[in-house]
Amino acid sequence: MHSDPPPGNAGRLLPQNAYRKLEPGEQYQPIVPAASRMAETTPWSIGLGLLMVVIFSAACVYIALRAGSGIEAAIPIAVAAIFFGRMRKTRSTILENVIVQSVGQASGVVAAGAAFVIPALYLNQVTPAWWQIFLACFIGGALGVVLIIPLRKYFVAERHGELPFPEATAINEILVSGESSGGGAGKVLLASFGLGAAYDFAVEVVHAWNPALTTRTLLGDAGQWLYDFRVEMKMNAIAALFGLGYIIGVKYAAIIMAGSLLAYTVMVPLVFLVGGQAGTITSAGVVYTVSQMSAQAIFTAFIKPIAIGAIATAGVIGLIRMGRIIVGSVSLGFKGLAHKGLDGAQRTERDLPPSQVLLIQLGAVLAMGLLFFVVCIGAGGYDIGQAALYSVIGMLISFLLCFLFTPVAAEAIAIVGTNPVSGMTLVTVVLASLVMTGVGLSGSTGIFVALVIGTAVYTALSVAGGLISDFKVGYWIGATPRRQQGWKFLGLFIAALVCAFVIPVMDQGYHFLVEKGGVMVSNEDVLPAPQANMIAAVVRGLMTGAEQPYLLYGLGVIISLLITMAGVPTLAFALGMYLPISINSVMLAGGAVAWLVERSGKTPEEREARTGQGTLIASGMMAGAAIIGIVSAVLRLDWTSYAIRFLSVGIDYEVVSTAAGVTTLKETPMPWYEGFTGQALSLGMFVALIVATYLLARWGAAMQRKESGGKK
Repeated sequence: MHSDPPPGNAGRLLPQNAYRKLEPGEQYQPIVPAASRMAETTPWSIGLGLLMVVIFSAACVYIALRAGSGIEAAIPIAVAAIFFGRMRKTRSTILENVIVQSVGQASGVVAAGAAFVIPALYLNQVTPAWWQIFLACFIGGALGVVLIIPLRKYFVAERHGELPFPEATAINEILVSGESSGGGAGKVLLASFGLGAAYDFAVEVVHAWNPALTTRTLLGDAGQWLYDFRVEMKMNAIAALFGLGYIIGVKYAAIIMAGSLLAYTVMVPLVFLVGGQAGTITSAGVVYTVSQMSAQAIFTAFIKPIAIGAIATAGVIGLIRMGRIIVGSVSLGFKGLAHKGLDGAQRTERDLPPSQVLLIQLGAVLAMGLLFFVVCIGAGGYDIGQAALYSVIGMLISFLLCFLFTPVAAEAIAIVGTNPVSGMTLVTVVLASLVMTGVGLSGSTGIFVALVIGTAVYTALSVAGGLISDFKVGYWIGATPRRQQGWKFLGLFIAALVCAFVIPVMDQGYHFLVEKGGVMVSNEDVLPAPQANMIAAVVRGLMTGAEQPYLLYGLGVIISLLITMAGVPTLAFALGMYLPISINSVMLAGGAVAWLVERSGKTPEEREARTGQGTLIASGMMAGAAIIGIVSAVLRLDWTSYAIRFLSVGIDYEVVSTAAGVTTLKETPMPWYEGFTGQALSLGMFVALIVATYLLARWGAAMQRKESGGKK
């Protein structure tokens, strides 16, 4: 596949053959020659990279839990590397910026593995220790690194110009253009970070206004009339979700919202009207009186299982569509076994020695087995022989599936920029559950082992996809692969630690499970975590034999197939059916604002410049808002003395003791906050956020055009 060099400043520095296939006998020479001794891994580059890991790991986990979608950290980290590198007395080199991005990029890939699978443990009432979360993420990430290292040369050098590497190309353009451009992009990133943090601090901590907008309150009698038919539109107007919609764009935000509209304005009222005439309905062993159920209760009981079936089917469809990639890339794992060291090669071709790679692979697999062994012994009911058997089977499943799927993830990222990791993880969890129940491991211990396997595989595949992009960027610019690989482990270590802190804090502060009607259910309004809910339902059914709403799952399968036949992106639509409409509506607002901003310039050049601010504004806003969201969770904990009660003005927090003698917070919204006044004030502040976003885009575009020699 040939590709012309992208426009912009990068073309001035990159060789003319950077993006095309090489002619016979032609060689690619990177920007920084192999013989160069330019500074690369320095205290500055490693330190800044690790700081980016901390910030964006926390942000990525938070966004994934609140909205069921990951954020791409690599691009804003590359911008931050250039911006802060300019502030040094000695300006950072382009190789230092590559290392900052490479180390920092560990944040998003590890956070994805943690946030999309680990909550399934909490949803099955299995509470992991922080060190168990840390080990599952770090071991999986380490496997992803050492399994892709042997394939680096094949993907980045042997297939140069054949694989488009869309994400790596974007990162490369930013790093290379940064050598000749100003620091305007960094200023936009910091300003949007501050905007997102300030807005969500007022919302999540101070409760200065009520972000939970509803038609039932805002529309008065008309809203109540709609609700009598169980039709209610909601919006959770916070900056974190608005920024996510801005970066997703109006097309996919609209598709997600379409799924929500089907669920909330068609399926929920239909269940109410039809089921309300039937007296009681039994589903998965639970008896429901539909005529007395709220719209949210109907959605939770009947629509969410349909959406889970649709999400699972979308993951399988994604795997089928990538069948050619899967079949062609599985053999690459075996090709990697024949990898030979390049210790005598020039700097830009040196990987970690094969002996070290194999040693790390062995150590990671044994560590995984030891983790399973400790869990089985600690659970009780299993002797040493049984625990050893389960741990050996578990670690073999983990390694085998990581080994087979890692090259699939890498090639998918290199070709289409999309990693089919959700589908592969679902397959992993199903296989692990079936094998474990087959050898006698079930219940909560079996759930733990199956989900840790899923976490390890998800993280390994995410890391492999991200690292292959790092390798390609390093190949274009002239980085040392061995240094990218070695320091990646430190980035993974810190990212896994952050995830092991943030996820338990989010559970303690907001709770994945809440009690409604005497039953523990998913806290879908605050922490919906759709992928984790899907995986939790699947593994619970396989491991415990609990009755499942298979008919509703089947309806989801049918809907997913019909949506696929209609040519609509299936996973986006299915996620829309699952996620609360309050989340999807604000994401649609963000996407619509992005669309309007992109078309607000008077000239094509001005419109293009404003369009280019989108990733920076959205990434900064989400990161700032996410950090505040985590701070808000911390302020709700007992070891901070429930500090949020001293800061909140819209919600009264009272420390109370439960019947078991445990202290907790009781929330009582103020009448003005819960009523029309609080929501109307929120609507006005949300409009102010939109205006501020537009002004940021205009300001950033003006700086960009000035730096590139254009008119303001």
